[in-house]
Amino acid sequence: MQQPRPPEDPDEDRERSRNNLLFLVVAVLLVIAGIWLVNKLIDLRNLQNCLESGRRNCAPIETPPPR
Repeated sequence: MQQPRPPEDPDEDRERSRNNLLFLVVAVLLVIAGIWLVNKLIDLRNLQNCLESGRRNCAPIETPPPR
């Protein structure tokens, strides 16, 4: 036989909602950081492949336009 559950505390509900929102924000930030990191690794791999193939203009330096 199951015992009846006590009524939920509204403060507990608010705290649980706040914790869920915090978890969601942290998860989104981790996904964004992971995507950024993967893109950086791909850029570095492409630069390394370019340099290993003997090319010289792999990472051009941008200069401001002449006045």
